[in-house]
Amino acid sequence: MTSDLRAAVAAGVMASENAHRALLQSTVEVARGIFSAQAATIFLYDDETDELVFEAVSGLGAQALLGNRIPSSTGIAGWVLVTRQPLVLEDVSHDPRWGGQEIAERTGYTPKGLMAVPLINEEDSVGVLQVLDRPQESRFSLAEMELLGLFANQAAIALDLLRKARRAKAVLEDSDAQMGALARLAGEVERLEGSKRQAGLDLIRSLEALLTR
Repeated sequence: MTSDLRAAVAAGVMASENAHRALLQSTVEVARGIFSAQAATIFLYDDETDELVFEAVSGLGAQALLGNRIPSSTGIAGWVLVTRQPLVLEDVSHDPRWGGQEIAERTGYTPKGLMAVPLINEEDSVGVLQVLDRPQESRFSLAEMELLGLFANQAAIALDLLRKARRAKAVLEDSDAQMGALARLAGEVERLEGSKRQAGLDLIRSLEALLTR
């Protein structure tokens, strides 16, 4: 792959990663506002390290948490990830799954209640969305669960695309993996339809010709 082509592809991957991260941040900010919550968090599941990563945070403790990692089996988020079941708690201190004392000490914020939903994309569990401390006088309703599910669907797609962008970036950084990058790109092109798919296939053929010279 020529240096110019590699630079162009790398720039595209970086732009894609930044766009997906911005979408995730917007999701937690809107979710927090809609539910009048103290905080909202999106965890990304890193399957290579088996950890949950604080990928987007809005509200109390945001700056202290962003980028932090916890074992995927930890606490309520881990339970939701593994079971793929939503969870609503009025008081986390009374639940044996609560394991956020260390995080609470780090941020200076201890939540009381929370709502958590798994983020699932094409049967793949990619993370968890949590909304913390809604107004106590407001009881959780079925309509709110459906609304939270809409946020979860959007976040799951963005998380999956973010993971793919980061994997493509890692492939590009490996000087011996040009064909691997092409294979990943081809996989994404297969998802397209009509003229977009044809344009993608033409690009793949051009890249393959350059790589095999």
